[in-house]
Amino acid sequence: QVQLVESGGGLVQSGGSLRLSCAASGSIFTNNAMGWYRQAPGKQRELVAVITTDDTPTYADSVKGRFTISRDNAKNSVYLQMNGLKPEDTAVYYCNKAANSKYYSGRFYYSDFDYWGQGTQVTVST
Repeated sequence: QVQLVESGGGLVQSGGSLRLSCAASGSIFTNNAMGWYRQAPGKQRELVAVITTDDTPTYADSVKGRFTISRDNAKNSVYLQMNGLKPEDTAVYYCNKAANSKYYSGRFYYSDFDYWGQGTQVTVST
């Protein structure tokens, strides 16, 4: 069964921190790079952080130096520690595999997937 369950979002003031968690089914998590995506109102979903199966992280320029992605292979889980949050980080955050992503000039490019979880809302106030 395909399953992605994100949690940990909330309302935080500018400069604050949140830690997002994602529990994935083995069919998605095992042997795949995993990523955190976000979608702000009226905008396309963007990939902001990727972690490979050997724990190598890559970040979009928009979050580099502020966000940290990690994974726990024993728990089929991926995490996103978000520090120094800004109002422009406000979005619904999703996790999914990132095996088809490409990184170029500080941004990720990827092909969409058929399945997404419900996401978790992050709202950063000024």
